[in-house]
Amino acid sequence: MVGKDGGELMRRGYKYKKKPANRAGRACITLIVFAMVGIMSVQIVKLYRKDVQYAAQEKQLEKQLAEEEERSRQLEEYEAYTKTQEYVEDVAKSKLGLVYKGEIVFKEE
Repeated sequence: MVGKDGGELMRRGYKYKKKPANRAGRACITLIVFAMVGIMSVQIVKLYRKDVQYAAQEKQLEKQLAEEEERSRQLEEYEAYTKTQEYVEDVAKSKLGLVYKGEIVFKEE
């Protein structure tokens, strides 16, 4: 048996010796732990880069969404305009060349 001081103890005439340390086993375990830490570090860096990439993509998509919402609003306004009498008159004058009675039309040369 081993005492508190690390030395050998005698018991009933038998000598108990401290077992030799398995250095190869400890080295393998240490190597495996370091390998796992290294692999995990690489994976963390990859995940961080993906996170940054996704954040940039999210900003771009939010900007694109805002632009599309603005375009949708403009189309709704144009749709409302096409249902007015003013639009009908503008189209009749510009495309069909129609005018009201007594209205004078000036043409550019």
